[in-house]
Amino acid sequence: MLMTTSEPAPADASSGMNADEAAALYRLMTWLSPSFPVGAFSYSSGIEWAVEAGDITDAASLRDWLAAMLSEGSGFCDAVFLAQAHRAASAQDEAGLREIAELAAALVPSRERQLETSTQGRAFIDIARSAWACDGLDEMVAACGSAVYPVAVGIVSAAHAVPLAPAMHAFLHAVVSNWISAGARLVPLGQTDSQRILAGLEAEVAATAKRALEASLDDLGSATFRADLASLRHETQYTRLFRS
Repeated sequence: MLMTTSEPAPADASSGMNADEAAALYRLMTWLSPSFPVGAFSYSSGIEWAVEAGDITDAASLRDWLAAMLSEGSGFCDAVFLAQAHRAASAQDEAGLREIAELAAALVPSRERQLETSTQGRAFIDIARSAWACDGLDEMVAACGSAVYPVAVGIVSAAHAVPLAPAMHAFLHAVVSNWISAGARLVPLGQTDSQRILAGLEAEVAATAKRALEASLDDLGSATFRADLASLRHETQYTRLFRS
């Protein structure tokens, strides 16, 4: 279930969800939809350079690149930060939340990736806060100072009492979908191939979410040096469609 409360709202017999569960699902679908205006379409997370360098040439190589980014690189690390931020915010641990936010910002491997995640984080908080008033959110945001994207998603989800597990899965789906969208425009690929890649990454998304939910900050680490190098090389790429 998406929501669990001590006194759950009555379930709608036709939908099988109570009002709180329906609200949580609605907000997650909105916040992590490609149409939510955080500017994700402007960034490729270094995929643009990987295509130019010949690392990504077709659907299969794009799928392999993204699987590595997801399970062994920024995807896993961002998921851990989301989980830790959600738990700290839920516990109203302001000192812990600030430490998580600072560490998440410090571990971003390049200037353009820093721009990408910090800009999306600010936009996510500002838009969600403007559209969905929520008690306690302002205090959480003030406690962490600034928040990169996964931390922002964790804070907002916690403030709205959206459970961590579905927020995690929705976040990773959104991240992977944006990577695929960038790759599809750069390789280029058709819509069917894009959906095949998304379907092919379903197991990796689930496994990464499970690992991140069980992980601590001590488990953070990346083994995707080539992807980090791509984000650095993109800064001086001669022609570019994306900002990262």
